Amino acid sequence: MSRALLVALIALQLGGCATARTLNAAQPGAPVVYSGTRLDLYAMQGGCCAMDRFGAEAPSYPGVDLPASAVLDTLLLPLSVLTVLGVGFQATGGL
Repeated sequence: MSRALLVALIALQLGGCATARTLNAAQPGAPVVYSGTRLDLYAMQGGCCAMDRFGAEAPSYPGVDLPASAVLDTLLLPLSVLTVLGVGFQATGGL
């Protein structure tokens, strides 16, 4: 892979990962399981209202973001399922 292509892909990813955007949105009723992947697919199919449905704007290049979002959503799948089931973690800590 050429260095220029690698730099371009990294720059596009820094523009915003759909998974990170949807996790930060915390909109009631928004999809949780595979939310970033679903946002990318929604944008690729010409969805008009990503902010209303997902609580986050779609990335500028959803086709480029799709593989990374699918991997991150898969890694976060156990936490997403627990969130959908209503399992909460009351973690405390610090000094």
